[in-house]
Amino acid sequence: MLNLQLGISYSVGKSSALPFQKLAASDFDPREKVWTRFPPEGSKFTPPHHSVDFRWKDYCPAVFRHLRKLFGVDPAEYMLAICGNDTLRELASPGKSGSCFFITQDDRFMIKTVKKSEVKVLIRMLRSYYEHVRQYKSTLLTRFYGTHCIKQAGCPKVRFIIMGNFCCSEYKIHRRFDLKGSSHGRTIDKTERKIDETTTLKDLDLQYAFRLQRFWYEELMKQIQMDCTFLETQGIMDYSLLLGVHFRNDYSVSKIGISQHIAFPKSTGKRKSFEGGSSFCELCFVESGCKDRDLIDSRKPFIQLGINMPAQAERSSKKILDNFLLNERHLFITPPSGGSCDVYLFFGIIDILQDYDITKKLEHAYKSFQVNPDYISAVDPKLYSRRFQDFIRRVFIKEQ
Repeated sequence: MLNLQLGISYSVGKSSALPFQKLAASDFDPREKVWTRFPPEGSKFTPPHHSVDFRWKDYCPAVFRHLRKLFGVDPAEYMLAICGNDTLRELASPGKSGSCFFITQDDRFMIKTVKKSEVKVLIRMLRSYYEHVRQYKSTLLTRFYGTHCIKQAGCPKVRFIIMGNFCCSEYKIHRRFDLKGSSHGRTIDKTERKIDETTTLKDLDLQYAFRLQRFWYEELMKQIQMDCTFLETQGIMDYSLLLGVHFRNDYSVSKIGISQHIAFPKSTGKRKSFEGGSSFCELCFVESGCKDRDLIDSRKPFIQLGINMPAQAERSSKKILDNFLLNERHLFITPPSGGSCDVYLFFGIIDILQDYDITKKLEHAYKSFQVNPDYISAVDPKLYSRRFQDFIRRVFIKEQ
């Protein structure tokens, strides 16, 4: 962690001292990487430190500098969040990748260790990714801020990416889901009593459909189509929609068995939104003892696609994926029943660095002997994109 912070501080500080220039084709070259040695005693370019001797690699630094600016990330805030006195928090990995996750104290930035193949995919598609996020300001794709590598003597290389946290909010995230639109193995091995706010649920665990205002529903469907088309053209599959749900009042919270005191915003005061750098006023309520509950709805939070999106969560008589699988041919979908709750939603598309390589093709072939091929995650990018979009249309429904 110390090596990472030293490297980030050096990279961001060095680039900030240079004039901001237009990107050239060479900036996207996979060979555009910079190695820097960090001896403990310091050097002409690096400060002395208490860690071991290590080397630091920066991939396409000029491109990621442009991306940070495009996403509204202030260099000083970025460096302070990652390299400040507050230590990074390590998170338990919710997936099977074996990656390590770290998050900054303000929840804005996530750091994930990745495989060499994932770095190759990201650098390979970096030019197309840059053009896509520049053209579509409301993209739901993961926001990448940097790609780096650390090499210590006698140790394997550690590669990692820095990205935005979709669930960064002053609101408590009561439920979070990782949704792919597939069913094989897509449930958690936990009893209802052991599920809490830190549990990442999966497709077969989803019991809600989310009703959006007409404008937001149409914006979401358009953007999902654009983003999935991009991923399909890049040969990417096995991505997910990370969905965070905040239940907005005591009644809604009690209906899913969550203690009531966490239904309100976690803190007070103003803080910059993690997207775009725009400010919004937080609700100035303590977690308990708030008498005027009507004020909660009178002071609206900053809203954009995937951030603080108001919706109604409607409990389904059947789980959403069950309905989806029973209606693969676009037959009539039974509408959700069982009442609704007011919620705020936070979501984005994650895990977008897996291409349909030989490993995934073998996984597809092996699992196809066990279950229906339509139900597994490892399918070709075109089929994956179509199935993912079809499933999203059933998770989100349009207000009449």
